[in-house]
Amino acid sequence: MSDAHSDGGVVPGRRAVVLGGGMAGMLAASALADHADEVVVVERDRLPSGALPRKGLPQARHAHLMLAGGARAVESLLPGITDRWLAGGARRVALPTALVSLSSQGWIPRTPEAQFLISCSRDLLDAVVRERVLAHPRITLRDGVEVHGLLGDARRVTGVRIGEAGAPEAQPLPAALVVDATGRGSQAARWLMELGLPAVREETVDSGLVYATRLFRAPLGAEDFPVVSVAPRPDSLLPGQGVTMHPVEGGRWLVTLSGTRGGEPSREDAEFEPFARRLRHPLVADLIAGAEPLTGVRLNRSTVNRRRYFERMASWPGGFVVTGDAVAAYNPVYGHGMSVAAAGAVALREVLAGEVLGDPRSARRAQRAVARTVDGPWAMAVGEDIHYPGAIGERPPAAARLLRGYVQRMILTATVDPALTRAMVNVMTLAAPMSALFTPTVLARVARGPRRLPPPEPPITAAELARAGLAPA
Repeated sequence: MSDAHSDGGVVPGRRAVVLGGGMAGMLAASALADHADEVVVVERDRLPSGALPRKGLPQARHAHLMLAGGARAVESLLPGITDRWLAGGARRVALPTALVSLSSQGWIPRTPEAQFLISCSRDLLDAVVRERVLAHPRITLRDGVEVHGLLGDARRVTGVRIGEAGAPEAQPLPAALVVDATGRGSQAARWLMELGLPAVREETVDSGLVYATRLFRAPLGAEDFPVVSVAPRPDSLLPGQGVTMHPVEGGRWLVTLSGTRGGEPSREDAEFEPFARRLRHPLVADLIAGAEPLTGVRLNRSTVNRRRYFERMASWPGGFVVTGDAVAAYNPVYGHGMSVAAAGAVALREVLAGEVLGDPRSARRAQRAVARTVDGPWAMAVGEDIHYPGAIGERPPAAARLLRGYVQRMILTATVDPALTRAMVNVMTLAAPMSALFTPTVLARVARGPRRLPPPEPPITAAELARAGLAPA
């Protein structure tokens, strides 16, 4: 990518600036392109050309799945993007048809498709979106550039101060609208305080989870193997440990182990398979035992759930919106981050429709709209993570504990009730709101509960095992 930028006669009143060139930033830029004469994306990293890693996104090495709700949101912003992902080697995985999942309560049945996910590397997801967005004639990129702060005051943001990475000098970049999509490390709260605004309320829940990931060469014929996951058992006195394995481009399997405080996976290559074998079921360990490892173990400890309640501030400056992980960053084990960022970009586009760029009222409306896309996924993530041994964070109120009990009973019933499986898959993929779990039909099925025990063994076929090099039992 080049450090391309030219004012080209654009006046600041028709310029939008997006801070951050990752998934959230590129999607925000796409949402703004029809409302501005120019959208400038500012990114600290030098962005790669193609599906390659970048320094500022070390978590890209680990499991990333674009859920159905997120994929549809991206498709609405960038029509045809799904086909481009697939052309690059991604796979469209039908859920729960091509999912072998040991949930907290038992194996989930592989029923006809309810939803789907896009399975590939994070590098491919980003590269395809980045190429498409930067092809827009009104979107330009300034990479290798740091943000030093905001221009303006407590009533209105009028741009940003930027400089070459590592250089102390800063230059003003005026804009009618600034969108912060700089992720977990966002400095938006500090920037707002520098303008005279009060501190934003922040909430964190830290389960202490650590990720460990390796890539393996898939056995010939097993490149499109089902997604496999083993979840921790709930309400245990032991740390939560699990694994996700999914196919990625290039005939590879990406395997990510996870463990909460006191049960973290090791960075030692020799400990990878033994950890997988000690989980609630050894299926993934069996699958990778004979597979060729392509990388060593890569660890990630940046998994704290963190939410900043910008939408609740008593006053909010015009011309500024925060989105993506800069608003709410989740434990990656739930796979919600990219899809919520996509929903936030759609919300931003809808708020700006028919309005003049920089209308001081629209920024607050947009911030509240972004927050609404966060509420459900946030509740799901922290409602589970706070229960792991040694978790750090505010304990949930009694109502939240009752809700969790209801959800666990639903998951148990879903192991033998395909209708509940479908409802759960719709919500977990962000294709339906959480309210879909409380319709009269769903409530009645949960109240009735399971009428038989969950299946004791994974719902995997002899043909699938044979393709993976395992003799069927």
